[in-house]
Amino acid sequence: MNKKKYQNRKVKVAIILTFLIVVIFGKNFFERKNFNELGDSFISFYEDRLVVESYIFSISEKLFRIKLLINHCEFESDYSNTVEEISNYEERILRLVKEFEKTKLTEVEESFLTDFKRIIMDNLRIADYKLIYSDSEGINEKKVKEYNTYIERALRDLEKLSQIQIDEGKKLAMNSDKVVNRSKIWSQFELAALIILLGIIYFLIYSSRSKPNTL
Repeated sequence: MNKKKYQNRKVKVAIILTFLIVVIFGKNFFERKNFNELGDSFISFYEDRLVVESYIFSISEKLFRIKLLINHCEFESDYSNTVEEISNYEERILRLVKEFEKTKLTEVEESFLTDFKRIIMDNLRIADYKLIYSDSEGINEKKVKEYNTYIERALRDLEKLSQIQIDEGKKLAMNSDKVVNRSKIWSQFELAALIILLGIIYFLIYSSRSKPNTL
């Protein structure tokens, strides 16, 4: 092998080594990025989906209790306590809604939550229990029906919000799967780069034993 060919090979080897080093560094960079994305997905799944689903369940349970109190008002002996109990449920619902609003909301999710909050604040406030029941007139069926209509509307909003948690959870799961697949591909690149690097090392060892005579 003459000197010129030997020098050309050294240049090619240097280029290949540089490329392999860039690939390995690139792999490490994207691996960190993938791990960060995966971590964010897990955090979002817990904080913005699982926790929110627990809020929805708790709110639904309180709404059903309000509905029971309204629909069975004729069996209540102390009306003032009933009003206080309903008001207490409403306040607890609004506190949960406030926590809900702190999470990462989609546009559709925010729309349903805003409508739900408006129903609780504007349509289900029972300032006076006599609006739905009195000893003299009994049950105000029209008013009870009106309250039930708003409660059903609020429950439909909660159903939509619950479905959004499922849909968004699926998206997060799919995104996590993509991140894992990207990591697998980069791992294969890294393995190939290491194999090529090992071949180059053997080549350099072999070629060093048969260097051309420079004289």
